[in-house]
Amino acid sequence: MLKLVLSALFGLTLAAHSVQGQQKSYTLGELWLEVEKNYPGIQAKQSAIQSAEFNQKAVKSKALPEANIQFQNTYGTFEGNNGGFFPQPGFFNVSGNPALSQGSSSAANTFGSATLEFEVFSFGRQKAENHAAKTLTTQVYTEKEGYLIQLKKELTQRFVAVLYADSKLGWAEKNATRLKDIYQTAAGLSKSGLSPSADSLLAHATYLQALAGRDYWQGSTNSSIQKLEELHGIQEIDFTNAVVKFLRLGPDSAAGYRQIDSAHPFIEYFTLKSDYYKLQSSVLKKNALPSLKLLGGYAYRGTGIGANGYVSGNWEDGFSNSTNNLLIGAGVTWNITSLLTNKLKADVMLMDSERSIHRQKQQVQAMVKDLSAARSFLTEQKKQLTKTLQAVKQAGEAYEMYMARYRSGLISLTELLQIQVYLQQAEADHVDASRDYWLQVAGEAELTADFGFLFDNL
Repeated sequence: MLKLVLSALFGLTLAAHSVQGQQKSYTLGELWLEVEKNYPGIQAKQSAIQSAEFNQKAVKSKALPEANIQFQNTYGTFEGNNGGFFPQPGFFNVSGNPALSQGSSSAANTFGSATLEFEVFSFGRQKAENHAAKTLTTQVYTEKEGYLIQLKKELTQRFVAVLYADSKLGWAEKNATRLKDIYQTAAGLSKSGLSPSADSLLAHATYLQALAGRDYWQGSTNSSIQKLEELHGIQEIDFTNAVVKFLRLGPDSAAGYRQIDSAHPFIEYFTLKSDYYKLQSSVLKKNALPSLKLLGGYAYRGTGIGANGYVSGNWEDGFSNSTNNLLIGAGVTWNITSLLTNKLKADVMLMDSERSIHRQKQQVQAMVKDLSAARSFLTEQKKQLTKTLQAVKQAGEAYEMYMARYRSGLISLTELLQIQVYLQQAEADHVDASRDYWLQVAGEAELTADFGFLFDNL
């Protein structure tokens, strides 16, 4: 399990937990490196980035000329001296009068073509689409950065939960040790007739209650470790050094001098989202404008029908009597009915952009107030930790003196137990204050996007 050293803090007996297997100490920063390498959630975000990058390349590829090529070889009935063919899938072309032909009633035909279509002017639609795709990719990057900040905070909270539960376990074990000592002392005094037998029963009942509390915190510690392991995947960790840091009054957070940056992922996300909606609105408006394209094509035809009107039914003659055609030109297309529809859709996008700006302002306002509240709270918590640590030290010294007086028969068991409760409460208050302090530091780190202090000092 775990080894916990608190004697340097409380001046009490070393509390050691059994350790199964070879365990290694990890700082919070070292655990984060393991999370970065192995956690599936981060890998999923990276896959989303790659998907957005592929989408950006696909949008850019729309600027390339559209080329089509086909080849057909058919055998069937005909009308006209060129036979039948499919110039494009889904279209059948026939012409002429079969009464003027002689020979076979069916012939082989060959047709091949290549076409090229290049959009040379679209009123900036392609540029707007490329810009929107790039903005979307940047937004996905920002989403990942925001996710990493949230994951760092989640790791910190689970790490603190382990250290808190393990500190409480050590606290419960010290309580049990003290109460066992009191019980044994009370039992000895009862046997010697120096105190009533009821003292022994009361001390034993209090000792059993402490053992029950220890069982609770043992279960809580095991549960917290499992939840933390879900993030980093390491099965054996020694938390001894981390617990000492957790309970120690550490240095001030360097993040206390940082302010909220407009580039913070939680803020930048809404900026990029607003920009994306604006660009999509521009794309919709430009889609309603005409498009100028250059067109080019080449076609080859072969048929079993000769120039004299004689029809050959042989397959190889389908490659004879060939003709070649070349076509170049320019064309303008304009979907006029989309003018109104696209304008309405563009207006919807503009409203979405405006909503994102309002949400950004709300986010900034909330973060600024949260950071101010966190720093105000941290200032008082530092004072609290100083006082609780002094209270633990003084209560521990008082307990030792009262224990000596109880052994000498100068005070009653009830008085000694009351002093022990004071010490127990002082220790519990310090552990609780330590947890609250580190969780507040984690909240500050999330708002400033700076976890360096936590990773270096916990």
